[in-house]
Amino acid sequence: MATIDTPGRGTWNSKLGFILAAAGSAVGLGNIWGFPTQVADNGGAAFILVYLVCCILVGLPVMIAEITIGRKTGKNPVGAFKALDSSGFGAIIGYWGVICGMMILAFYLVISGWTIAYVFEEILKYTGNMTGAAWFGDLANGPKNAIFTIIFMLFTVGIINGGVSNGIERATKILMPFLLFILIVMIGYVFTLEGSADGVREYLMPDFSLIDIDLTLSAMGQAFFSLSLGMGALITYGSYLKKNQNIMESAAYVTVFDIFIAFIAGMLVIPAMYVALSQGIAIFGEDGDLISSVSLVFTVLPQLFENMGGFLGLFVSVSFFLLLGLAALTSSISLLEVPVSYVIDEHKIPRKKASLIVGGIVLFFALIISFDIGLIDVFVNIFNEIGLPLGGMMTCIFLGWVWKSSNALLEIDNGFPGASESNFGKVWAFFIQYICPVLIGIVFVTTVLNIIR
Repeated sequence: MATIDTPGRGTWNSKLGFILAAAGSAVGLGNIWGFPTQVADNGGAAFILVYLVCCILVGLPVMIAEITIGRKTGKNPVGAFKALDSSGFGAIIGYWGVICGMMILAFYLVISGWTIAYVFEEILKYTGNMTGAAWFGDLANGPKNAIFTIIFMLFTVGIINGGVSNGIERATKILMPFLLFILIVMIGYVFTLEGSADGVREYLMPDFSLIDIDLTLSAMGQAFFSLSLGMGALITYGSYLKKNQNIMESAAYVTVFDIFIAFIAGMLVIPAMYVALSQGIAIFGEDGDLISSVSLVFTVLPQLFENMGGFLGLFVSVSFFLLLGLAALTSSISLLEVPVSYVIDEHKIPRKKASLIVGGIVLFFALIISFDIGLIDVFVNIFNEIGLPLGGMMTCIFLGWVWKSSNALLEIDNGFPGASESNFGKVWAFFIQYICPVLIGIVFVTTVLNIIR
């Protein structure tokens, strides 16, 4: 199938560039605090084992599917589905992915802005300016939220303006190793503190009796969400992939990298939680459940840093919120790139102009959320909890039954000769047609029922 060159399109310069960018899309705030708190709430290592299985059985096949659709067409999610299906069903999936990406980015910018604001909050607290620290640390402070939301959007737009190789790829090649470095340094320090050993035991010693249907569904949902599936990001990134690259190998690397980051993030956050507990800081509510992830990160852990005292406490706290900010930025880049690529491809608008137009639209919604943070839960429920599995389920149905997995395997043969005839290729096709849509469908239905109850 021929592709049409559009202004602002490009390709990855290297396989490593694509892997780090795709992994950066998957590695976000959810990995740093979402995954650890899910683990703590769902049986520790037992949850991790189920999560690993779900990533391999559901996440990896869907990731391969999305990347394949993107590379085959060389287009954004809307253009890609249109190119493969003239019935209109595919276009609906593409538009839904673009909408989800924009609306998730809208609330994501507000939360990301908090990570920057808390760097200032910790610095002012260290200098004794408690009034200023309280202003920066107030999560419901609308004007402050708006300012830092704009700042974070400017960072994101600036990287997107640089294009695929000079913007996204170059940024993630710097951000991802730096993120990993900060994580490892902070883990090393937290392990020296009293109480951390209790957290490590809680994290690594499984209680298999805790594995039930609820834990399995939670792990499956976390695997799907953490891999950045169902919103067109990997279709978009796949559209910049060269034909000689092995899609299955690249998807496997991205999946492993994402699992690794989530795992070591847990090695930081859960021991830090138990360090806080040993210092008399509450990490569980009156009902015995773990405090919500937002409160945990922006209330409980700052108390821990404050108890450390002095310059050391300042250094650790600033490093932690810088880590969160970097993780958020690697995801916000991919979230913005999805609608930007749509505007570039479908409306033939140059990249810089497209990023300003789309960025402005997203920022409008983000500023509304800045002044009413209660809307975050609404957006999360509609576009994240419901929207992503719906998009992923429709993608599986489309590839398996409309475009056909046999055609997808012929595309995968480019870069992986013989994939269509291999046992791995046949197993992947079976999973995309039958296993993945059913499992994702169960997560989708369960999530909807839980929300409307």
